[in-house]
Amino acid sequence: MSFAIPMHRIHILHSFSVVFLYWFYMATVQKPASSSDSDPRYANIDEKKRKRMLSNRESAKRSRMKKQKLLEDLVNEVSALQKNNTQICEKIKFTTQRFVKMEASNSVLRAQVIELTESLQSLNSMLHMVEDISGYDVDIPEIPDPLMKPWQLPCATQPICSTFDG
Repeated sequence: MSFAIPMHRIHILHSFSVVFLYWFYMATVQKPASSSDSDPRYANIDEKKRKRMLSNRESAKRSRMKKQKLLEDLVNEVSALQKNNTQICEKIKFTTQRFVKMEASNSVLRAQVIELTESLQSLNSMLHMVEDISGYDVDIPEIPDPLMKPWQLPCATQPICSTFDG
């Protein structure tokens, strides 16, 4: 038994394949006429669907633009707050430096008050001795008591310091 296929059958088979492929191609490329093209009842539904799709696209576009605007506003606000924060930190640093200088000056002045008070006490005790020895009344001024004005204490006070890590 021979399984040889005659040439004319191969030619017919080839022609059929070409025709079938052409038909398949045309069926997929060309859009078949739908019932909505011929039926006016469905034309209105397609128009509504098309309008709804356009409306949805516009709404999505507006939503994206709104979101982008919000993001830009937030970025601008962050930038402004960072700038404001930097300015406040600089003011704190400057004020802290002034406070430290003033506290140092106050410490020097307190030490001078103590020194002068001790000198005055020494001089007053000498005047008391002169008064006792000579018998003359000498006008001896009173030494002010620094404890009568606690806000002007001659002793150094501990400042309240805050640290800033800028």
